[in-house]
Amino acid sequence: MLELIKAGGWPMIPLLLLTVAALAIVVERFWSLRRERVLPPGLGEEVRAWVASGKPLEQAHIESLRATSPLGALLAAQLDVRLRGREVMRERVEDVGRHLVHRMERYLNALGTIAAAGPLLGLFGTVVGMIQMFLGILDHGIGDANQLAGGIGKALVCTATGMVVAIPALAFHRYFRGRIASYIVDMEHEAMRLSDALGDPSGMTRKKH
Repeated sequence: MLELIKAGGWPMIPLLLLTVAALAIVVERFWSLRRERVLPPGLGEEVRAWVASGKPLEQAHIESLRATSPLGALLAAQLDVRLRGREVMRERVEDVGRHLVHRMERYLNALGTIAAAGPLLGLFGTVVGMIQMFLGILDHGIGDANQLAGGIGKALVCTATGMVVAIPALAFHRYFRGRIASYIVDMEHEAMRLSDALGDPSGMTRKKH
């Protein structure tokens, strides 16, 4: 590995930095976007049961719900405006939802930038290697096989490294985007169910199938 880094020359330094940054982002997003952290199991049902019980919805309990998770923050926003009608609740859910999406997409733009920059840096290393190769030919002639091989090797190593950085970064970027989209659909479903419960004057009456 060290020999490959040496063969790639100094253009390998930014590529290695991008690799470390991409790895850190992927690990952090995997930890932050765990399902139980975003959509705690049973939380929506617990809130609906709380509403159905007819007990007073104290602000302290709503704030505690807001702090539990993104789903809790969305449901708490609904409870904040529970007496102001469905239209106001819908608008509040949309506003809070946009903020939650922005929070869940944290660092994903950086990951996408790494996916785009990796091949460009690899291409830059390729150009540097080719320039050094031709300069070596200019100084020593085409008979110096070591100089020629060194330039070609640097070009190939940098190109390969750029692809190795970019492909996983792009794959994880798309994966996290899809996971967030799935979470948003589930959160909207929970918000609609809570809206139905709040809109029922008797609390929450459901037919059992």
